[in-house]
Formats: sequence, structure tokens, C-alpha cells
Amino acid sequence: MPTVSDRSRLISIVQSRQNARVRELRAAFARSGRDESEGIGIEGERLLAEALRSGLRVRTVFVRRDAERAQERGPRRQASPGSALRRLDRLALPGSVPVVELTPAVFASAVETESPQGIAALVEPPRFSLQDALAGRNPLVVVAAGLQDPGNLGTLIRSAEAFGASGLIALPGTVSVWNAKALRASAGSAFRVPVVYEKSSRAFEAFAAHRIPVLAAVQSDGVPCSQANLAGPAAIILGNEGSGLSAELLEQAQARISVPMPGAVESLNAAVAASILLYEAARQRRRR
Repeated sequence: MPTVSDRSRLISIVQSRQNARVRELRAAFARSGRDESEGIGIEGERLLAEALRSGLRVRTVFVRRDAERAQERGPRRQASPGSALRRLDRLALPGSVPVVELTPAVFASAVETESPQGIAALVEPPRFSLQDALAGRNPLVVVAAGLQDPGNLGTLIRSAEAFGASGLIALPGTVSVWNAKALRASAGSAFRVPVVYEKSSRAFEAFAAHRIPVLAAVQSDGVPCSQANLAGPAAIILGNEGSGLSAELLEQAQARISVPMPGAVESLNAAVAASILLYEAARQRRRR
């Protein structure tokens, strides 16, 4: 079977930052918003492997030209064992996906990280609906209310998949799931967990229609999570890292839950607190 590194599918080396494909990749990273109609940019061998495993359509793959290839001449140049091209061969990339080789300077100009791994791609993200996030006989939904740190959101999505949550609903003010930092923190879970952006009114209407109780995660004075009923349908709503949940959202919740903290700390990181709550929900459901 032909490999990428033997140039069977390799597009000629691109040396211009103004190349149309390079501009497309740069724009995908720069958007970092929820307008993913033109595709999203991902970076790194692991994220590309997760995208392929999740069944996403990969439009174009970009690899950084390694130093050894740059010093060789002729059409039969071979990639070094540790090069991006050789690493790409391990991913079983579909034969229809074009691969563009970029000079190091052009590659660095198009991606987000300061120390790029040498592999990036333009992919079509999954499409999820509100019903997808509420699916199942016993839904466990995470609601992010204005979560602004992309690392927190990505970690939360990863924990949601790990502990069997049915989906995540992001209320206005929440950072985009397709933000490059959020994607890296999710370690590929963002490709599989239904993440839906909705207004709070529509989300609460859906919870009522599906008879899903809303539990507000608060720093203190809530029911200890081990004593709360998380074995049945539940929507756990988490607030902004700095200000927490608004009074309006708290009023709409059927109960408040907290993570008991015997130590002398004021609060937990939002993603850490959510992960503990999701673990407790998974524990209760497993026992049930």
C-alpha cells in the first residue's frame, strides 16, 4: 500500500504564505469561533488520529518539511524516520485526502502553537443538535454557563465522555469548543461528545419537556454531591470561573449541589469540580 512519505499523494512543496490552502488553514485557526461552516483547524498527530477515529471528514492534511528532506535533491527524496511524513503514515489516512508539504516557516505561520508538532489538518466538525445532547433513557447533561477558559471547557468535555455524560450544552458567553486550546484539552472528546450552544430559555424548556432536573453546582451550602440523587436524569449547571452562576440561573434550578472540601481552599477549578460531580454521577449510576 502506498504511503504518504513515498510521495504518492504528496502535493508539491509550498513555500508561499499566500498559498490558497495555507490561507484556508490559517483562517480556520484564526476564527476560533463557532462558525465552523468552512472547517476547523486541528494540530498534532494525536488530534488528527482522534478525528479519523471519530469518523470526521478530513479535507486537507499539512506537514512540515523536515531538515533532512530539505537538504536532498530530486523527486525520490525520502522522509527521515522521525519526520512528520513518516509519523503521518501510521495514521491510515484515507487515500482521497490531499497532503500538502510546507516549509518550516510557512507551517509556523499557519498554526497556533509556538512549538508545532509538524502535522495539521483542516477537518469538517461533527454536527450535533439539542436532542443529541439529551439522548438516552437516563440522560446526564453538563451545562456550561459562561465558561470562558478554553482549557477548562476542553477538560470538561473530556471528563464528560470519560464518565458517560450524554452531552454538554453551552450557554451564551461560553468559549467555543473549536478553540485550539479547548480542542487540545479535550484530547479528541470534542469530536464525539454532543456539544450544543443554546440560549438558557431554550435549554430549560428542553429540560422541562424531558423531565430532567437541573442541579446547580455551587461552591458551598449545596447538598453534598454524594447525597444528591445523580443516579437518574440530571442536568448539572456550572458557572463562570470568576462569578459563578447568576441569580436567574440559580432560581431555575431544582436543587444545589456542592463538592465537600475539608481542606483550607476557597474553591476548586471549574473543570476539576465538574469532573468530581460527573464521577459521582457515574458511581451512583453504576451502583444502581
